[in-house]
Amino acid sequence: MCGIAGYIGEKQALPFLINGLKKLEYRGYDSAGIAIYHEGRIEVRRQTGKIAELERSIAGQTIEGTQGIAHTRWATHGVPSNRNSHPHRDTDGHIAVVHNGIIENYLELRGELEDKGYTFTSETDTEVIPNLIADCFKGDLLAAVEEAKARLRGSYAAVCMSQDDPGRLIGIRQDSPLIIGYGDDGNYFASDIPALIGYVKSYTVLKNGETAVMTKEGVTIYVDGSAVEPEVEALTMDLDAAEKGGYEHFMLKEIIEQPRALKDCLSGRISYGKHVVDLGELKLNAAKMEKINKIVMVACGTAYHACYVGRYIYEKMLRIPVEVEIASEFRYRDPILDEKTLTIVVSQSGETADTLAALAEAKRKGSHILAITNVWESSIAREAHDVIYTRAGLEIAVASTKAYTTQVLAIYLLGLYMAELKGKMIRREIQTIINELYRLPDKVQKIFDDQLDTIKAMAEKIADHEDAFFIGRDLDYVVALEGALKLKEISYIHAEAYAAGELKHGTLALIVDQVPVISVCTQKILEEKMISNIKEAQTRDGQIFAIAFEGDPVISSVADHVCYLPKTNDLLAPILTVIPLQLIAYYASVKRGADVDKPRNLAKSVTVE
Repeated sequence: MCGIAGYIGEKQALPFLINGLKKLEYRGYDSAGIAIYHEGRIEVRRQTGKIAELERSIAGQTIEGTQGIAHTRWATHGVPSNRNSHPHRDTDGHIAVVHNGIIENYLELRGELEDKGYTFTSETDTEVIPNLIADCFKGDLLAAVEEAKARLRGSYAAVCMSQDDPGRLIGIRQDSPLIIGYGDDGNYFASDIPALIGYVKSYTVLKNGETAVMTKEGVTIYVDGSAVEPEVEALTMDLDAAEKGGYEHFMLKEIIEQPRALKDCLSGRISYGKHVVDLGELKLNAAKMEKINKIVMVACGTAYHACYVGRYIYEKMLRIPVEVEIASEFRYRDPILDEKTLTIVVSQSGETADTLAALAEAKRKGSHILAITNVWESSIAREAHDVIYTRAGLEIAVASTKAYTTQVLAIYLLGLYMAELKGKMIRREIQTIINELYRLPDKVQKIFDDQLDTIKAMAEKIADHEDAFFIGRDLDYVVALEGALKLKEISYIHAEAYAAGELKHGTLALIVDQVPVISVCTQKILEEKMISNIKEAQTRDGQIFAIAFEGDPVISSVADHVCYLPKTNDLLAPILTVIPLQLIAYYASVKRGADVDKPRNLAKSVTVE
């Protein structure tokens, strides 16, 4: 991850490569690099930090050539460093590759290649690609790429070139976006449309499994060795719209990106070795986990709600007491922590001031600190003993969406990892849950495909009111908290979430005159009680909006409006149930004319206490 640019044509490649990367800066990155072919050699330059640092590092150098590739990296395998930056080359330096995604079987491939004498200079999964292509190369780059591609497992958008077969760039795609641009002076690759604006008038989105061979004269796309006709679209977007992927707001784009973000969070983290879940070299090993007798989870805002999901999940899986703490309150009450406490801190940015202060307090008292964050080398990542990165990608809208669902997914993965370490779940039980986790991205996509009109209609009704109530039980209550936060922070509707059983303890006094009551109803064991709570609200003239699993035979008889979700394990419901709540908040905000991406008085990352 994260940005790709490529060019072959009549002009010098360097200006487009640098400018194309700059247009992809909004995706987030920690390093940048270029590779340009000229007179029989591939020149590579790589630099950690911003693109401006790369520009400074090559200032005054003559880097000529009319074909090249470039990359901005958001680290997944290996810390941000020059040697881990893309492009990567094979051992002999004859093949260069840029790559987004994760090669899940890279350790297996790396071992095979090392046995054959190939050497590796980085910690990345990407470096296996040029070496694997080199191992397959017999004079024809396309044939080598196709042979190598058949060995890759995982997600990838990759572009490569060879100094031994010059005059063409070859791109491959599986589950990570790669776009072809057709220009008057040559042809272009990019991972997103903004890089192409001002250079091309038409483009093709490469499909999964396709291979594109690009020369300065044209592009040929192959599937299973046979040429296919590309679907060419006119490029009519301006830069602002393109950065939003054609969506009106970043928030909607980021909601729709969640299937991809969930896949990235899962990718490479399931093992068939000693443990089912592979979270890298965590210091939280079996010996340390055996001593843990309490878990404390600390966060702010949306991340706090993700922790709340963790409390329910971990207590069920591990049978260890779990406390969830608001970071801004944590250190001021002298929390009871010691070396037998696992403290989990969750922050999208890794820079949240209150969470950093809580981390320092827990560390001072001897607790083991594990961070869940989206940003490599952030302050929280550096200070923690262990880190799990969510890989959500850059999130621009203030209201967090894909960061939340990937935090929850990371929390599930950690729970399964700990349950296996402590012997609380057998391998078969863990694998059953893992199999369902793998289905969640497609089920999120199914919500978009099947329920978007229903959700939008619900939101537009809710937008006409100044108050709304969210109710649920067990895990549904936790998601109700997040749904209420989303609605009030971007639409400015006063919204409150309650455990449904608390309605009769005073809240019912506020259910009058068609007030929206958004009811999350997926926990089967509590359905009868939840139905009774909905009836209580309905009897007081509340307007009931329900979120339930498809096939539920009862909910439509008690709710005025229902959004049905694909069925999943009740434990995993929070990742699905939050999706319609995010969309309700979004469409309600749009109808009310609020600033969706930048709600008043709020900031994306709170870096002061």
